[in-house]
Amino acid sequence: MTTATAVPTAERIFAIDLGKYKSVACDYHAGSGEVNFTTFDTTRDLLRKLLTSRRPGVVVIEACALSGWVADLCDELRIECRVANTASEAWKFKHAKRKTDRDDALRLAQLQALGQLPAVCVPPKAVREWRALIGQRQALVGRRVTLQNRIRAILLVQGLPAPRGHRAWTDLGIQGLTQLAKPLAECGGDELWRGRLDRTLVEYRQVWGLIDDAEAKLDAIAKSDRRVQLWLSIPGVGPRTAEAVAAHLFDAKRFRSAKEVSAYAGLVPRQFQSGESDRRGRITRRGPALLRKLLVECAWCSLRYNAWARRVYARLSHGRTTRKKQAIVALARKLLVRCWALLRDGVPWRIEAAA
Repeated sequence: MTTATAVPTAERIFAIDLGKYKSVACDYHAGSGEVNFTTFDTTRDLLRKLLTSRRPGVVVIEACALSGWVADLCDELRIECRVANTASEAWKFKHAKRKTDRDDALRLAQLQALGQLPAVCVPPKAVREWRALIGQRQALVGRRVTLQNRIRAILLVQGLPAPRGHRAWTDLGIQGLTQLAKPLAECGGDELWRGRLDRTLVEYRQVWGLIDDAEAKLDAIAKSDRRVQLWLSIPGVGPRTAEAVAAHLFDAKRFRSAKEVSAYAGLVPRQFQSGESDRRGRITRRGPALLRKLLVECAWCSLRYNAWARRVYARLSHGRTTRKKQAIVALARKLLVRCWALLRDGVPWRIEAAA
């Protein structure tokens, strides 16, 4: 083992292949090429002891669900931490003869030593928690839709009219559905569907309450966030889209151009170029899927409220219905770029500038 020093040494790279329960660390000396591996339980206390005793110059990890708290720990110990972008072409094992946790950790260290590590930005903990709450709220919305479909299916099988339209899911509409339900313990063998309907309605109310709680907290965060208030000035952009853009961009300065913003959200086309051939394919779909989904939904909504969006959509679709989906995705990308530009310049939406 390499002797620990009191001050971090730039040549010492501590690369970690993180796992849910076990992790493998590679203590790599860039000057001599000396390598030592350590396997440890993936806990904050054990990693703190390792970093305190080794005092490396830099810690290298992969981008994953665990990378946030590891980066926070390194920041607390004042050790540089670099997070590798595993979606990059430099991090592909397609033709590897062998792939183990040690190989992954060693590859991280070697890429860092060569200066070829494709790194990503780790947002602050408050931003990560904000993103997680936005994602949980979106998952609850998906669960609500699933329960609505289940209620429709129960009624359709019994030959009863299924609820349609948004009014069917208001308090008055739910009260009407409750009249058809009955506690499962009181149902006879030929009316168990009433008990299933009762159980589904109970779950539906619970999910609805959880969504209300999440949205109340998100609204409170949005009121104190300058970026969200700035983007709410755009016609067609609601609080859910504005907060998702704010949580994922969080700092306009980390993007050098509109192309970088579009690529981050995965809204740029794939490119296949060789010799004289240069083809563009579908969008890459890299980056946060939730951000893309909300931007596309917002693009559809903007056609109703935003004159600038209608003009852009008409120009991109060429008036043909066969190109409406491509035009909406392109409009979503332009909308994201406009949001980034507003944040960069610190100015609200202006109709004359958007014309």
